[in-house]
Amino acid sequence: MKDFYEPWMRAAITEACHATGRVYPNPAVGAVIVQGETVVARGHTQAPGCAHAEVEAIRHWRAAGLNADAATTLVVTMEPCSTFGRTPPCTQAILESGIKRVVVGTVDPNPKHRGRGIEILRAAGVEITCGILEKECADLNMPFHFNAESGKVLIAGKIATTLDGKIATSTGHSRWITGEEARLDVMRWRDTFPAIAAGAGTILADNPKLTVRLPGKEERSPIRIIFDRRLLTLIQPLPTVYTDQWRSQTILVTELEHAHKAEKTAQQHGFKVWGLRGCGRAQGFKEFRERCASEGILGVYVEGGRNLLSKLLRCRELDYLFAYRAPIWLGDEAAPGPFSGFMPESLEQAFRIESPRTATFGPDQLMHGPIKYPLIDSQS
Repeated sequence: MKDFYEPWMRAAITEACHATGRVYPNPAVGAVIVQGETVVARGHTQAPGCAHAEVEAIRHWRAAGLNADAATTLVVTMEPCSTFGRTPPCTQAILESGIKRVVVGTVDPNPKHRGRGIEILRAAGVEITCGILEKECADLNMPFHFNAESGKVLIAGKIATTLDGKIATSTGHSRWITGEEARLDVMRWRDTFPAIAAGAGTILADNPKLTVRLPGKEERSPIRIIFDRRLLTLIQPLPTVYTDQWRSQTILVTELEHAHKAEKTAQQHGFKVWGLRGCGRAQGFKEFRERCASEGILGVYVEGGRNLLSKLLRCRELDYLFAYRAPIWLGDEAAPGPFSGFMPESLEQAFRIESPRTATFGPDQLMHGPIKYPLIDSQS
C-alpha cells in the first residue's frame, strides 16, 4: 500500500520545493489533495506568519468547489502541526475540512510536537499512513531535523572528486569535475541550507557568488559565510560576496584579534564580521556553532576548500558529507585531494559515511550521509 501513495508524495515533495529557502525559519512543507486518483489541489508553506502547506491545499481545494468524500486523501511531507503559533494548528483545519484520510512523509522531529498531530487526527477518526518516502521528505528540511534531534547546528561538507580522489589538477584547474546535472543537485542542497560557507582560498581562487540558481526560481542568496582568519580576502577589488546586491547576507569570520581591522571595510560595503577566538581551531569552531545557533542559523553547507574541510574534520566539527564523484581520473600524485593532514595507520582510523545513501546524476555519483569518526585519532 505504501508504494501506492509514492507518486502523490513525490507531488507533495515537488510542491515543498517551492518553499525551500524562502520560508525560513519554518520548515518547507508540501501538500496535495487527491480525489480518486487525481491530484485536485496543491499547497506549500507560505512566508512566516502565513498559511502552512495543508491549509493552502485545503484553500485551493475549497476554491475549486470540491468536498470531502470517501476517496479524498491529503498527502503531506511532514506531520501536520498541532499547536497554536502565528497561525492556528493544521490539525484543526484538516478536521474542519472533513477529510478522513491523511498520508504523512515524516513526523515532526521536534520532541515537543513529535507524533502529537498524528494522535489528534487518529483520535478524531482520521485514517493515518506514515513513512511514505520518509528520507526524501526529511531531506527537505535536513538542518531542521538535525537540530531538533541533536540540539546542534548542522555543519555539512560538500566535495567533488575524480575517481582517484582529486579535486583539481596539480596546476589548480578544477572547473568542472562533475557535470551539469550534479551541479544542479548541489544547487538544490544549497537551497535547503540557510547558510553556505567557503574558505579564503576558494574565494581567492574562484571568486564565487555562492548564490542559489535553480530553473524556475529567482536567484537568491542564503547567508554566505567566509572563513578568513588572516583577512586575505580583503583585497582590491573586493570579491563578489562583499560587494554584490546580497552583500548584507555575507559574514566574514576571522580571528578575534583581526576583527577590528575588517570592521571599517564591512561598514562601508554592508557585510558583517564575526571575530572568534581560535578561528580555524576547535575552540573557534565550537564558538562558531554557538554563534550560528544564537542567530537562528540551523545549518551550514560548507563548499570548501580542502583546508577548511580538513580543519573541520580534524576538530570533529563536520557532521555530514556530500561526496560527488565523476568518472574521470588524473593519475597525478601531485594533484590535491579533498582532505589533508591525516596519517592513519590502519583502516580502523579511517573516517566513514554512516549508512550512506547514493544517487546518480548523469555520469556522476553522489554518496552522502552522517560522518562517523574513528575511535583512534589519525592526525599527524
